[in-house]
Amino acid sequence: MLGLMRKNSPLLGIDIGTTAVKLIELSRTATTFRVEHYAIEPLPKTAIVEKKIIEHDVVAESIRRALRRSGTKAKRAAVALAGSAVITKVINLPAVFKEAEIEAQIQLDADQYIPYPLEEVNLDFNVLGPSSNDPTLVDILLAASRRENVDDRVSVLEIADLIPIVVDIEAYAIENACSTLLDLPRSADKEAGILGVVDVGASTTTLHVFSGGRSLYIREQNFGGRQLREEVQRRYGLTEEEAVPKIREGNVADNYGVEVLNPFKEALAQQIGRALQFFYSGTTFNNIDRLLLTGGPASIPRIDVIIEDRLKIPTVVANPFTQMTVSPRIQSKALLHEASSMMVAVGLALRGFD
Repeated sequence: MLGLMRKNSPLLGIDIGTTAVKLIELSRTATTFRVEHYAIEPLPKTAIVEKKIIEHDVVAESIRRALRRSGTKAKRAAVALAGSAVITKVINLPAVFKEAEIEAQIQLDADQYIPYPLEEVNLDFNVLGPSSNDPTLVDILLAASRRENVDDRVSVLEIADLIPIVVDIEAYAIENACSTLLDLPRSADKEAGILGVVDVGASTTTLHVFSGGRSLYIREQNFGGRQLREEVQRRYGLTEEEAVPKIREGNVADNYGVEVLNPFKEALAQQIGRALQFFYSGTTFNNIDRLLLTGGPASIPRIDVIIEDRLKIPTVVANPFTQMTVSPRIQSKALLHEASSMMVAVGLALRGFD
């Protein structure tokens, strides 16, 4: 999207997050996808602030290390922008319009939808399909972001000697992974249900709501895994370098589960519940059929059980690899441990097979 979409494969999916770069390369057989290469490389705190790349060379070097660790030889890459950096709007145009006519009409009308000078934005569109209200019209997803947001992502890829092919949006990369890999329906009818995807990051938790393959709602909450890590550091006198592996292994202290981890799970459930209330109050919907948890903290044992119990919504932790095979060069156990945090990267890599 955003002016860089091409249909080539294979494609490296590169998720540039607040605390790490996640990279994956997929291949496709006649019956399934296969993980060929992957790597996760940490980023220093100062590299990305509020989802904006501050230190381009540092991020590019992390990408280079991820490339070396993964062993991939691929050069074409896809990245994504955070939803907060993108304006999206669904518009209607006549169904008889060809792609060139759609593009020309959007260029004429874009200033009605975009609150920035057009020369300062990257603009793209995607035809969603026939309008449910009028069969003579089609729904068009319009997406725009300030050019600097796109250029930042493109720049770090180029510094890392990669070729930028796709700049997508995180929410749509996640939805692509969900629909392609988790057997979620893309039809627009009511049987498709309402899916809530909760992406738990280091400092923000984002609720994405989808129906029939379309995004209905996005909301960010200032809450994430950093709260758990900082509480572990404070309570047990640990450095960040000491706290992170202990949290991952669940080997912090005897009272960690009761006094620290369980309160974090409860707080996360409250944050998700609050985001859902905003969704219900701001739309015509009053329920979610299921919740899918993604992000690193989603791998905390039984966190889905707590959330399902508190919110009374069927909840599962995302694993995009359940229907994939894995190259013998990859340690499957390590990959599966990272599964919930790889949804954006996987969704991006899948763009190579569109």
